[in-house]
Amino acid sequence: MGFLSWALFGLIAGVVARMIVPSSQPGGCIMTAILGVVGAAIGGWIGTQLGWGTVQGFDIRSLGLAILGAIVLLLVLEAIRRR
Repeated sequence: MGFLSWALFGLIAGVVARMIVPSSQPGGCIMTAILGVVGAAIGGWIGTQLGWGTVQGFDIRSLGLAILGAIVLLLVLEAIRRR
């Protein structure tokens, strides 16, 4: 996937993750896209460790892993911010 594809995929995953886990983290479209892209990397790593596969393209499994990774990232950032 190209850069634009990853940014769009990240934006979708980041928006869904922010809807599932409301947080006080600031950010607009760009920060949400970055959250989703980093979440996709984290979700891909988690999926690989658990034998679920990796984030490879636009399919439902990859989107689920990206959302899972973004949720994990949001929860970690919230835990750090509360300290």
